[in-house]
Amino acid sequence: MMISVKVPSIACEVCAETITKAILHSEPKAQVTVDVPNKIVNVETQASVDVIKGAIAQAGHECAD
Repeated sequence: MMISVKVPSIACEVCAETITKAILHSEPKAQVTVDVPNKIVNVETQASVDVIKGAIAQAGHECAD
């Protein structure tokens, strides 16, 4: 399923890379794209939204509700 999460703290490609690595560490089969200008993380995965948000939080970023 496709999960889209707004992450207001994304400021640059390094942030996007950090978030991507955190998600892939938690869910290795996920496909992750990060839209830096719009601050949106899109993840194609079988994991739940909570798992993805948890990985983003572990990367030091907060998700918008």
